[in-house]
Amino acid sequence: MHNEDITLTAGDAEVTVRPGNGGRVGGLRVGGLELLRQGGKFGSFPMVPWCGRLRDGRFLNGATVHQLPLNSPPHAIHGTTRDGAWRTARTSANEAVITYDLVEPWPYAGRVTQVFSLAEDALTLTMSVETYDDSFPAQIGWHPWFNRNLGGDDVRIDFSAAWQEERGDDHLPTGRRLDPKPGPWDDCFGMPGGVDVTLTWPGQLELKVASREEWVVVYDEQEAAVCVEPQTGPPNGLNTLPRLVTPIEPLEATTTWSWRRL
Repeated sequence: MHNEDITLTAGDAEVTVRPGNGGRVGGLRVGGLELLRQGGKFGSFPMVPWCGRLRDGRFLNGATVHQLPLNSPPHAIHGTTRDGAWRTARTSANEAVITYDLVEPWPYAGRVTQVFSLAEDALTLTMSVETYDDSFPAQIGWHPWFNRNLGGDDVRIDFSAAWQEERGDDHLPTGRRLDPKPGPWDDCFGMPGGVDVTLTWPGQLELKVASREEWVVVYDEQEAAVCVEPQTGPPNGLNTLPRLVTPIEPLEATTTWSWRRL
């Protein structure tokens, strides 16, 4: 099968990639500690071709209005590829490349490629969206569910953002920027110097989530897990901050998770 699970190893780190389950990272184990919440909908899934909530499931491409299914009414959320089966392009001991061809309900043809590269102390995730046909707006992001607790004290989330997007009653950014507020969060933050968030499980492990992108959603309202989601634009960004994928210019983004034992 082209979409069987893939296991990558480097040192005492092991990653499971699940092409057949939305192209997600099913597990990340460091020295036997599982860092990601387990279950069919968890691990870490790709958010593409949009991230977070898309207002009323609608977006414009030029003058054309597109309507997507409302999978989180009244909005559409997290793209379409986490529900599909990806194909394995190639694998080695510590790297895997998988692809997904965009299909309905997304209205444009295109290809998404994910690269997973594991080192002894880091996992680098790269994703790109390309088209050989019509241009279209798109976003790329990652939605990891990190376990809140690894058997000791609960995780601590540390970051310094330039701003927090004001969140309306519909959970979407209003367009106003606020000084960052204390949690709990289901909020988007701006980091113009690049995403830099540290998760610390006291006495066990420190993990840094980094990306050259300037947007990150932090979600810690669930008991079991916390999410740190680097992305190429804010929620509803297909409408408010579109990044165009064209035949000559793909959209590409990278995030690196690096760790050390404490």
